[in-house]
Amino acid sequence: MSVLSAQTIRRLCLSGAPLIDPFVERGVFNGKSFGLSACTYDCRIDHDLILAPGKSSLASTLEQVRLPNNICGSILDKSTYARLFMTAFNTHIDPGFFGYVTVELSNLGDKTIYLERGEPLCQIKFELLDYHTDLPYRGKYNNQERGPQGPRFEK
Repeated sequence: MSVLSAQTIRRLCLSGAPLIDPFVERGVFNGKSFGLSACTYDCRIDHDLILAPGKSSLASTLEQVRLPNNICGSILDKSTYARLFMTAFNTHIDPGFFGYVTVELSNLGDKTIYLERGEPLCQIKFELLDYHTDLPYRGKYNNQERGPQGPRFEK
């Protein structure tokens, strides 16, 4: 229904059940900002990664996400990386999800991209649902552990 503002994200992150943990008001790593923004939260990568031109890889956020039943999230590119033609697949995070987010990355450019642990990786935009959903996420990726997680096929 509506995108959450910095004020709302901050209030929720500083509450007893934070949206993002650990929450950082704002920081800079290798010239790139992370933490709270006007209406997004810029997450960091939890491990070193080298992404050659034309290659794709999974990455994991350093921050853990916990969405209540009335908020969803969307993964968005960091503009600095988009200008290098690295894209973070714009993944949806359902209400009720809890865990570290696995981000799908592709290097569409012609230069190798080096990411160090702690470096800003992507943005999460949070949106408020019109009602608490009666179908919160309870799928196979809930309580997702730290580190890039590959696909989990149901048996």
